[in-house]
Amino acid sequence: MPQADMGLIGLGVMGQNLALNFSDHHFSLAVYNREKEYTEDFMLGEAKGRAITPCYSHKELVSQLAKPRKIMLMITAGDPVDSTIEALLPLLDKGDIIIDGGNSHFPDTIRRTKSLKEKGILFVGSGISGGEEGARFGPAIMPGGNPEAWSEVQNILQSIAAKVEGEPCCQWIGDGGAGHYVKMVHNGIEYGDMQLIAEAYQFMHEGLGLDHTQMQQVFKEWNEGVLSSYLIEITADILGKKESSGEPLLEKILDAAGQKGTGTWTAMSALEQGVPLTLIGEAVFARCLSSIKASRVKASHIYPHEKRPAFTGDMQATLDALRDALYAAKIISYAQGFMLMQQASDKYHWNLNYGNIALTWRGGCIIRSRFLDNIKAAYEKDPQLENLLLDAFFIDAIKSSLVGWRQTVQTTIGMAIPAPAFSSALSFFDGYRSARTSANMLQAQRDYFGAHTYERVDQPRGKFFHTDWTEGQ
Repeated sequence: MPQADMGLIGLGVMGQNLALNFSDHHFSLAVYNREKEYTEDFMLGEAKGRAITPCYSHKELVSQLAKPRKIMLMITAGDPVDSTIEALLPLLDKGDIIIDGGNSHFPDTIRRTKSLKEKGILFVGSGISGGEEGARFGPAIMPGGNPEAWSEVQNILQSIAAKVEGEPCCQWIGDGGAGHYVKMVHNGIEYGDMQLIAEAYQFMHEGLGLDHTQMQQVFKEWNEGVLSSYLIEITADILGKKESSGEPLLEKILDAAGQKGTGTWTAMSALEQGVPLTLIGEAVFARCLSSIKASRVKASHIYPHEKRPAFTGDMQATLDALRDALYAAKIISYAQGFMLMQQASDKYHWNLNYGNIALTWRGGCIIRSRFLDNIKAAYEKDPQLENLLLDAFFIDAIKSSLVGWRQTVQTTIGMAIPAPAFSSALSFFDGYRSARTSANMLQAQRDYFGAHTYERVDQPRGKFFHTDWTEGQ
């Protein structure tokens, strides 16, 4: 009789680490990789002696699984997922479950969930965050798709997930592509967080003249306070890493950032839905700007920076202001991410539970941070909360950080140190808290050249007007 609790296809680093994680939690596995050398090496290595069965075809893997069969795919998103599903379908029975644990684009997950439901197969599109270490010892898991599958996979997925205060960082997200959408937004927030930290580093290094040991100490101190998070923690480690020569490794790394596309997907979704995801958008564009290294070098000779004088101000006060700026801008990053999820939830009828999402992100994932507890509390207090910036905790946090935030942006501009994420977050905040913006001028312009009409402040909303702007002039 087949005994394996779970099948796993794809034995890259993430797949292997998840397999070991399943095994640690006493689930038996059947595993398969397209290149059999990966399977053989895995079985001779860390999988040796575990309840893990190597398989060398889809058919063999399926034959090893107890019903209803549960198969997790840890393979490249896109066509490889579709082709693997097509290969599995003739081998599966109604009620069997396929779990896509890769970074698939949510429209693909919507399509696959619907298509497989028609064939009697339950599909789960599950975002997984935490990198290699998370996969091995407990990631954040964001499952969505066909809700009929949840009762079958809940115990397995929650067992291997990270735990915070005994709660698994794995909750059912919603129907269709909800799980992969939330993972996409998670990655967008990750882009924003990383960019803000990078800007803080550049300001400290080039503007304040701090060396790597000093900067490492600053980030260690910040990690003990309100900024406590995984990304702040690893930044301190990065700043402390030296080569054998004693030089900081960080300064040897080429300043051209890569990306796998999830941040771009997040920004594109925001544009499609009309959500002002300004900070995350700037973080994506900052990576794009970094990639044109040769052009930037050329421009640096044409427009050279004036030599900055040594910083002579109050160092501690300036660092405190930078800390406040980083804290406030991080809050904006999360607030914008939740705005986008709220809009998508309405559009796709997902009925997302934002408190559960914050709970899922509290451990295991890349963006885990202290104030996710406060986000969870905000949505538990008011599940219909319009915006995180309207919650009492975050109101106090922003108000107490605003002076330092504005001071930091002003200082970076004066020093010609690029800080697009800090400044775009501040501009968003100033716009969000403005009862009246400059959009009345935009509407007048649109009506002038395109007769697009406008509403009036002294008339009911929904009543539109058009003016002949040259008449009588």
